[in-house]
Amino acid sequence: MTRGFTLIELLVALLIFATLSAAGVMLLSGTVSAQATVTARLDDMAAVERASALITADLAQALPRISRTESGTLAPAFYADAVIEPHRPALLFVRGGWDNLDGHADRPAIQKVEYWLVDGRLERRSYPFVDGARGNEATPMIDGITAARLRFRDPTGAWRDDWAAVKPDLLPSAVELTMTRTGAPLRLLFLVGPGALSEPDAPVHG
Repeated sequence: MTRGFTLIELLVALLIFATLSAAGVMLLSGTVSAQATVTARLDDMAAVERASALITADLAQALPRISRTESGTLAPAFYADAVIEPHRPALLFVRGGWDNLDGHADRPAIQKVEYWLVDGRLERRSYPFVDGARGNEATPMIDGITAARLRFRDPTGAWRDDWAAVKPDLLPSAVELTMTRTGAPLRLLFLVGPGALSEPDAPVHG
């Protein structure tokens, strides 16, 4: 005589199956969440590396060149504030080595660049001409910044919290940028001016 499963046995089997299914869903969800977190972290690290490389290249080719704003006002060769505010650039300077890849003969080989902190995002703005030009559209670089500060190393080797009072055609020898973000602060060091890329103390971040 063939004997089937009782109702209790079926209920127990269904309970075990449901438990295993729930555990599988939780495991899959955790794996997907962890993968998304790792991907976001890697993307953020890549953005920091790209920003660091671009700022390094810009500052390494900074020039003692006084410029004019769009309204004609004179701007120092290196403008910066220790405390970065959203209504003015964090850094403003003129760099050399701007490759003329598009072949425009009337375009200079030097370029005015600015770095801004807008809505928690570090942005880079460039100008087609050094004097009197309107800036190009800003390029976003690093997100999630809640606060940022700058320090400047003068030619004597001393660190300054302010560069505004320095004479208008003088460049610092190094710049330190500290940004507060989720987790540990991010600290970037950059050398400034000709010969910066060949210095033994290459810009580092940590």
